[in-house]
Amino acid sequence: MEFNPVLCDRIRDRIAESPEGRITFAEYMDLVLYHPESGYYAAHVGKIGGEGDFITSPHLGADFGEMLAVQFSEMWEILGRPVPFQVVEMGAGQGLVAGDAIKYLHRYHRDCFAALEYVIVEKSRAMRELQQQRFAPLSRGGANLRWCSWEEIGADALVGCVFSNELVDAFPVHQIAIADGELREIYAIAPPDDSSPAEGNDLFGEVTGELSTPRLQEYFELVGIDITSPAYPEGYRTEVNLAALDWMSEVANKLQRGYVLTIDYGYPAHRYYSPQRYQGTLQCYRQHRHHNNPYVWVGQQDITAHVDFTALERWGESCGLERLGFTQQAMFLMALGWGDRIAALSTREGMDIATALQRREVLHEAIDPRGLGGFGVLVQGKGLSEEEKGQGLKGLRIPPMG
Repeated sequence: MEFNPVLCDRIRDRIAESPEGRITFAEYMDLVLYHPESGYYAAHVGKIGGEGDFITSPHLGADFGEMLAVQFSEMWEILGRPVPFQVVEMGAGQGLVAGDAIKYLHRYHRDCFAALEYVIVEKSRAMRELQQQRFAPLSRGGANLRWCSWEEIGADALVGCVFSNELVDAFPVHQIAIADGELREIYAIAPPDDSSPAEGNDLFGEVTGELSTPRLQEYFELVGIDITSPAYPEGYRTEVNLAALDWMSEVANKLQRGYVLTIDYGYPAHRYYSPQRYQGTLQCYRQHRHHNNPYVWVGQQDITAHVDFTALERWGESCGLERLGFTQQAMFLMALGWGDRIAALSTREGMDIATALQRREVLHEAIDPRGLGGFGVLVQGKGLSEEEKGQGLKGLRIPPMG
């Protein structure tokens, strides 16, 4: 089947239960991706990477997680070597970053490893079970790993780093449109009859209506965008990620002292909401191809939207998180030593030329500014002294050239 009929029934039921026979696109996207039994992430657990619908930086090899381990270790030193040192990863996926980072710390930063408590906040039960199975050998080897929900973490309980890689882009977004110079919201509706639609056709439709919450208008005030100005054409549509603000509030509430490290693809608000980007940034991924129709292949494709980093920065500031720096993934990795790894390939003993060239190509992919290298890296801090902030982070320094 090119769509999940059980999931489609669940969505139709939710729409039917709504007094107006419609649900916000954010609710639709939440069901499509996160329904505990039938959602995309539950049904496609483990199907990420070459055999799935998309790849992420950790799929290119252990280097990405190892570079993060270098940064985590420096954070631990700057914070005064706290015990425990908590690294909290939300949406750890297949656990590649966690596994690679923990192994690297065990091998090269034993004191940091001994202090480390790696906490995974995972919404998908199926993904959590996969991670626990994969990490069983690490736990037996002395790694301090645990899984929990945000609700199980107390306020001001964390000292360390809250980290995410390609998490915020998968949060359910509201879709809005400009109609007659006014801000309107896009809602998902069920098809006019109960018959199964032909495969490849839209399984659901949409209508526009009044805003479901005043927070949508307040969002544009937060990021300083006059979305109803004459610069925006009739029919202009885009996304608003209120869930990202809720997540940032949660993170700020739980973090007593330390860092928030967010890696994702996105733009500052003035680029995100450019009048020329009149169809927004919503993308669907299936078998490594992308398009912008979320109403086909329901449950069989990923749905994402770019991240508005201005919103994360400004909302974070209102929650007590200070912006420490923003850079691109390529610059971040190079500053942490990525270039040294590329250079070392030519002198590594026992590696044939073909293998070295293939490895070099993989390492370059993670820093290609047209792809993964162009991702944003936002670092925020809380509870840091002026001395601690003054030390800066290696990943935010300008990498050596040549």
